[in-house]
Amino acid sequence: MSEQAGILTYRVLHHLVETEVVRADHSITPVQYQPASLDLRLGRVAYRIRSSFVPGNLSVEEVLRDLQMYTIDLDANGILEKNQVYLVPLEESLCLPQYLRARANPKSTTGRLDMLTRVISDYNARFDDIQAGYCGKLYLEIVPKSFTISVKPGLCLNQLRFIQGECLLDDQELAAVYQRIPLLYDSADDPIPPDSACIQEGLLMRVDLQGERNQSIIGYKARKNSDIIDLTRIHTYEISDFWEPIQRQKNDQLILEPEEFHLLCSQEKVRIPPDYSAEMVAYDIGAGEFRVHYAGFFDPGFGYGNGDIPGTYAVLEVRSHDVPYRISHGQPFCKIQYARNIERPEVVYGIDLGSNYQRQKLSLSKQFKQ
Repeated sequence: MSEQAGILTYRVLHHLVETEVVRADHSITPVQYQPASLDLRLGRVAYRIRSSFVPGNLSVEEVLRDLQMYTIDLDANGILEKNQVYLVPLEESLCLPQYLRARANPKSTTGRLDMLTRVISDYNARFDDIQAGYCGKLYLEIVPKSFTISVKPGLCLNQLRFIQGECLLDDQELAAVYQRIPLLYDSADDPIPPDSACIQEGLLMRVDLQGERNQSIIGYKARKNSDIIDLTRIHTYEISDFWEPIQRQKNDQLILEPEEFHLLCSQEKVRIPPDYSAEMVAYDIGAGEFRVHYAGFFDPGFGYGNGDIPGTYAVLEVRSHDVPYRISHGQPFCKIQYARNIERPEVVYGIDLGSNYQRQKLSLSKQFKQ
């Protein structure tokens, strides 16, 4: 394998599986391979546990013996109740070489359903970050926040990317990429000039509270006490049964009520060229008591395709904490950090992979009628 720093991509992901760096209870399927990430599958059993945890200097199994309340057979009755904490052993396990680490993120659909999901590994004091050289099982903590959900073994809620060396672009490198390739586009499909883009430890993104022309809906808020959502059912559920539309407000502002879950949209459209991957991260912890985007990873080709797509809007999954919080149209909301790939992937995010959100505007998860 090349010694250069970067995110491992499609061809190398296959090599990791072939050489048993990634192992699985059942053979990994072609649909699990993404351009620069690998989808992780739920195992057959879920454990209802008393609280969230990181194992620290213990194995996950040691902590589980203390926190476990009861066991659920996901094949027979995979109902996960809202606001309860579950731990599910994943089908995949790892035996990483010393030069390779990994990081997990929820898939886009997971975040849009307001499911807090985090990968846990043995002897680790952090969620989602898998240490270089780790050999062992992987587990997924699941906390459905807005909806009770139904899942099955083999369902993919999270994805894992493999990282070699330090490959995050600093602001100078990101600015140089932007000079060559426009990374942000406006609603008229025109590139936003590099000198108009704000690069500040990543590419700054703003929130859209005006909505599309002739359409007054600027977002959605999750309804309380709705029915179960079966994650295996696609384009099935009526939006109005689970979501309350948010109309454009006076002065293009919006007050986020504490602990209400909102889906909003970015003002700009973003592109991820094939030589790069990206992650959406918090803009500034001092900018307000709210969290943006549970599902923060963008595979190569998102909003770019084969160079023929003038960007794609980012859907923002937003929850305010503690107090009501007012936001305004165009307010900086989050930032996207770019990283180099180890090589250009053979396939990119889009139709060929069955990607669901390549040309999205304000899009709910794929379980809802579009």
